[in-house]
Amino acid sequence: MKILIIINDAPYGTEKAYNALRLANQLNKDHETVEVRIFLMADAANCAIANQTTPNGYYNIERMLKLSLNKGAKVKICGGCADARGLKNIPLIEGTELSTMAELTNWVVDSNKVLVF
Repeated sequence: MKILIIINDAPYGTEKAYNALRLANQLNKDHETVEVRIFLMADAANCAIANQTTPNGYYNIERMLKLSLNKGAKVKICGGCADARGLKNIPLIEGTELSTMAELTNWVVDSNKVLVF
């Protein structure tokens, strides 16, 4: 089974990205045969910025994304969204990749389930 998780909100300020990644990491842990795909759109493109620093005891989206990647999830970022937010020359988390709407549509068609946060 292939599950696509689309995240639209910023990494901090709301808990949508946090909860989406909690779900992705639980899927990776409990269902090893499931292919988890994560697509970052709009303000969620900021989730892929490398070297995030958060206060002690506060969740860190970079660490959560890295855990997803280490468990085999594929993480793509809307290239237009990243450009619109000035991320073109900023280091991104290793393993994430800039993508396109065409690739997102292919993932949607090819996925068994699509969840949107």
